Amino acid sequence: MSPMKSTIFCLKGRLLWKTNRLIPSALAVFIVFVLLFSPLSSQSSEPQPLKSIGISVADLGNPYFVQLIESVSFKAEELAGEPVKMLIRSDAYDWQRQIGQINEFIEQKVDLIVLTAADEYKVAAVVAKAQRAGIKVIAVDVNAQGADATITTDNVQAGAIACEKLAEKIGYQGDFVIINGVLVSSVIERVAGCKSALNKYPNITLLSDRMNGTGSVEGGMEAMTYLMEEYRHIDAVFTINDPTAFGALRAAQQANRNEFLLASIDGAPFAVDIIKQAGNPWIATAIQRPVPMAEKAIEIGMDLLKGKEVPQRFILIPSVLVEKNE
Repeated sequence: MSPMKSTIFCLKGRLLWKTNRLIPSALAVFIVFVLLFSPLSSQSSEPQPLKSIGISVADLGNPYFVQLIESVSFKAEELAGEPVKMLIRSDAYDWQRQIGQINEFIEQKVDLIVLTAADEYKVAAVVAKAQRAGIKVIAVDVNAQGADATITTDNVQAGAIACEKLAEKIGYQGDFVIINGVLVSSVIERVAGCKSALNKYPNITLLSDRMNGTGSVEGGMEAMTYLMEEYRHIDAVFTINDPTAFGALRAAQQANRNEFLLASIDGAPFAVDIIKQAGNPWIATAIQRPVPMAEKAIEIGMDLLKGKEVPQRFILIPSVLVEKNE
């Protein structure tokens, strides 16, 4: 019989002596080693096509968000050159609900997530989870910590121009109230912008800025009803969006209160129509521009999927004031 051949393998600093009868086992170890330390196909920098998008917004009853979603869909199919599957959800300003929706998007293996964060910080972990799964995440309207890019209205500027107009119309003096909203970044910034405008005028008294109108018609009615019971006279009312303003207007009409002027943010078509009508106190809305916001979100998302460098990942879109004609 011929002598038994032997071979020595070195694996991570350890010498392993094997007979030729065990060469297949050593080969298996080598294959596993290669697989463990070779780049996985999912980590490839090859361009990814856009096949599906998950969208989570605050309120599908708000025309602003409806237009945002429609613009996302249109732009995505335009750039992809083919139909793109859209998974559309509303979180109703509930961050736990939104986390569930994003987990659903991850399970569905969407290519891109577009969201208006219900809570800028509490969604951070699930945003990171989506990114680990190879999904790009774009925040719109509201900041979302860790997102690949953020596109919002310049909310500070929007609040400032709306309240500057109210201050002008009441002669830079009088009693002012703010109907606030859910504490997300966009709302906080709008109120901060409003206050920055009012702080220039010592003869304007800010009576209240803490009433939460929840961003809805019903919330606006409830908040305005309380404010009218609390204060016998109000000169100006600023609300953080158009649905809240509409609710405040309805409450005032039911109470036969018409001594104040009203301004808001959004620029929804129904709000612009009311503002143009004579005989009501709603004088202005600072327009958000969901179409360019959505288009920019998809453009950046597509670039990221293609592996392109995106130098600007935080974009503010200026607001424009629509006023009642004199």
